[in-house]
Amino acid sequence: MAGMVAKPGSTIAAAFLAGALALFAGGESALAQAALTGDQILEALRPRVPRSLTTSPAERARVEEEQRVIGGALHQSPSGTLSPGQRGQVAAVTKEKPKVDLEIYFDYKSTAISAKAAPELSALGKALKDPELAGSRFMIAGHTDAKGSDQYNLSLSERRAEAVKRYLVERFGLSADTLMAVGYGKEQLKDKDNPYSAKNRRVQVVNFGAKSTASK
Repeated sequence: MAGMVAKPGSTIAAAFLAGALALFAGGESALAQAALTGDQILEALRPRVPRSLTTSPAERARVEEEQRVIGGALHQSPSGTLSPGQRGQVAAVTKEKPKVDLEIYFDYKSTAISAKAAPELSALGKALKDPELAGSRFMIAGHTDAKGSDQYNLSLSERRAEAVKRYLVERFGLSADTLMAVGYGKEQLKDKDNPYSAKNRRVQVVNFGAKSTASK
């Protein structure tokens, strides 16, 4: 009725419900992380200081094996997909390496980088060109959520990682030989409790370090 006045309690409840529905409708985009700056990316990828200046035989052997895995993957990645065994070996190597997760936007079911991704990719390119990271080798790893088949997600994540690599080479003049593009599909979910979460759809950049210093 036109002459009715809403009760204060019902007005508050309605406003609360409207806000909750708006958040639900917006989904995880309402909670999406802010784009990282070049300085933040540089800080995340900065080489770590060795815990000791002395190197034991066991540590030298570990580093040599690590370099063998990285070298083999770098050689293989431009010509084809890494095998499951290679992906597992590389994943083990990256655990202790400096890394950063980026939310790079692509067109739906596509490898085309959207205009929305430009600011974060520009920040990444500037960070990788910084003198502090000179000589380092990097892995660009594509990850998806759990929607779709294993093979589809693996292929899509690999092609998206290659698209990011190509962007960095063409726009920032980075050497293709120092960038390894790898697709993991849905093998490494960041949010395992929520396999369809947007957090799982990401590009991870890992600093493998410089070959000349890592093998000493």
